[in-house]
Amino acid sequence: MVRIAQVGVGYWGPNLLRNLSSNYDSTVKAVVDPSKERQEFVKKTYPGIYVTDELDSVINDPDIDAVVIATPVASHYDLTIQALNKGKHVLVEKPMATKTDQVREISQLARKKELVAMVGHTFLFNSAVRYVKSIIESGELGDIRYIYSQRLNLGRIRDDVDALWNLAPHDISIIQYWLNEPEPIKIDKIGMDYVQKGIDDVTFMNITYPNNIMAHIHVSWLDPHKIRKMTVVGSKKMVVYDDIAENKVMIYDKGIDRMAVLGEQMDFDNPVTFSFNHRSGEVFIPVIDWVEPLKIEIDHFLKCIQNNIPCITGPEHAEKVVRILEMAE
Repeated sequence: MVRIAQVGVGYWGPNLLRNLSSNYDSTVKAVVDPSKERQEFVKKTYPGIYVTDELDSVINDPDIDAVVIATPVASHYDLTIQALNKGKHVLVEKPMATKTDQVREISQLARKKELVAMVGHTFLFNSAVRYVKSIIESGELGDIRYIYSQRLNLGRIRDDVDALWNLAPHDISIIQYWLNEPEPIKIDKIGMDYVQKGIDDVTFMNITYPNNIMAHIHVSWLDPHKIRKMTVVGSKKMVVYDDIAENKVMIYDKGIDRMAVLGEQMDFDNPVTFSFNHRSGEVFIPVIDWVEPLKIEIDHFLKCIQNNIPCITGPEHAEKVVRILEMAE
């Protein structure tokens, strides 16, 4: 049984607390939050959990094995380092830190202390995202040509990070996972701050990967539509992952094939003798068993602690996501 303390019960914190409390391999011993209102929420919902606003008393408690951090982004690095230095395993919400060097420091400290440090890139525990990875790796889509994503909504506006750092980590994490963690060749982005000065509400990011693979990421909290959709275009087939649709994955047997035509000189390889076949076949909708991704994430975190195994979303993955965000600035 892993004994947990959670720091922060704001926007995403209640979801973490619910999953931690219902997991058979963990027990939540304490919750830390400076807000009296959030403290009362925890006391009423989980009367058996100790609630406080004093971090030190919890982080120094020898009966705590692991700390789950769900606080504003700027505090992730400091809190993670504090917890590791006190001998606690850590699950911290995304991003793990705001600088690549900070993620490396977390990685080195966790390795030195033989502790688990994991970041909450929840979508990598999503069964639909994992299904898309499986068909990419099977070769069914052919060569991957480009990927584009849209993560849009009207709100929730934040003042601690911009739309890029708030929303794009999800898409970057997924793309890196699908493509087996490649190093980008080129990154550029454009954003604009319409609502709050100095905090971009909308961003368009372009990433160029090896093998001529392109990725485009559009994020915004200033949009009339709620969209969480990613499209992967391959040389053979194409797939759309729509996180808010009933059918979350749709595979399209569509493409354009270059066809050799016998020329006047009895040649097949003269560029002027090629024609193009516009292929539009069937749409396949796979049946995907659905389990809450956060539940799977928590299960994974606990298994990594109990079995001393690397995390899917450990510091190595976290570092690449943060580096891409840094390169875009």
